[in-house]
Amino acid sequence: MPRSARILVATIAAGLAASAAALAAGSDAGLRLNQIQVIGTHNSYHAGLTPGVAKLLKATNPKAFDGLDYSHAPLTTQFNHGIRQIELDVYADVKGGRFAHPFGATLNEGGAAAFDPQHVFAKPGFKVMHVQDIDYISNCQPFVGCLKEIRAWSKAHPNHVPIFVLVETKTQDPIKAVPGMVDYERFTPEVLDALDAEIRSVFPENERITPDQVRGRYATLPEAVAAKGNGGGWPTLKAARGKVIFLIDQTNITPNYVAGHPALKGRVLFTNAKAGAPDAAFVEHNDANPAEIDALVKQGYIVRTRSDADTKEGRTGDTSTRDRALASGAQMVSTDYPWYEPSRWTGYTVSLPGKASVRCNPVIVPKGCMNTSIADTPVAP
Repeated sequence: MPRSARILVATIAAGLAASAAALAAGSDAGLRLNQIQVIGTHNSYHAGLTPGVAKLLKATNPKAFDGLDYSHAPLTTQFNHGIRQIELDVYADVKGGRFAHPFGATLNEGGAAAFDPQHVFAKPGFKVMHVQDIDYISNCQPFVGCLKEIRAWSKAHPNHVPIFVLVETKTQDPIKAVPGMVDYERFTPEVLDALDAEIRSVFPENERITPDQVRGRYATLPEAVAAKGNGGGWPTLKAARGKVIFLIDQTNITPNYVAGHPALKGRVLFTNAKAGAPDAAFVEHNDANPAEIDALVKQGYIVRTRSDADTKEGRTGDTSTRDRALASGAQMVSTDYPWYEPSRWTGYTVSLPGKASVRCNPVIVPKGCMNTSIADTPVAP
């Protein structure tokens, strides 16, 4: 190729690269956090039932077994495959040892002595599991350990789309059919202070998106999220990259969490709130009703919905709920079957187009938003 032609090709290539970079920067700068959509995993920590518990449930409660018959890869693997919303169920354990002797461990080869060789459950702090005594195997433990894994991945991928961490505060009453099933510890205001403290111990404020940041100069969060950046509201995607946002799943502990913290002043997590409440910026709407979700999204709320539940869609292959969820404006669509973990029964799975980690919100997409310009890390093979 003649030298002049090489120079021309190089000049064109450089121009295209600069244009692409400018487009991406422009999309990030003008796009707000509530104007995207990501795929999440439901009970992201869930590593499956132990053989002994699985055998017992199959014999005594096959419906319950069917609903629990799923598992997820480690959190790092999930992030590498484009998951940007995870869910962690936490049990309070202020003194430690409350959940150290689960009934299910007595049903497995090796017995209870083989459970928790690192004695994690004997130490104080929040534990991550689905149901005490019977469904307690997680791919990260304890809660602080999960947080450290999230942060390590985040620091290694500083350009990532914000990771939404949904925290479910578990309040599972003892089941009479389970011998000696331990009761849960109540989420008092003091225990919820400890939950905030554990998150702060791993993630400094400049690595989190907080209620105080979003509220800005406004008195309440609904006012702020409707403001579209005028002294408050959701940050731009550019400003939010590399950060984590924490959300509470359960509504029953909201009174204790907001007590002394009007509109979540000074708090770490966003509550799953009723639209219009002073603490409302995030709303769960798990039945994938597009009309109701879209109405919330257009008011500025961030919404989480589910595309499947209890392995039903995985077993039948029915995609109707999935399709409604993806078409809605919900910013988080949560599944038990991300594209790299399809249902073993039907192949059912959930992903964004191109198996991307993020796309422009299908309901409130701003002019000029392009999916390719807002992507973060490449999808793993």
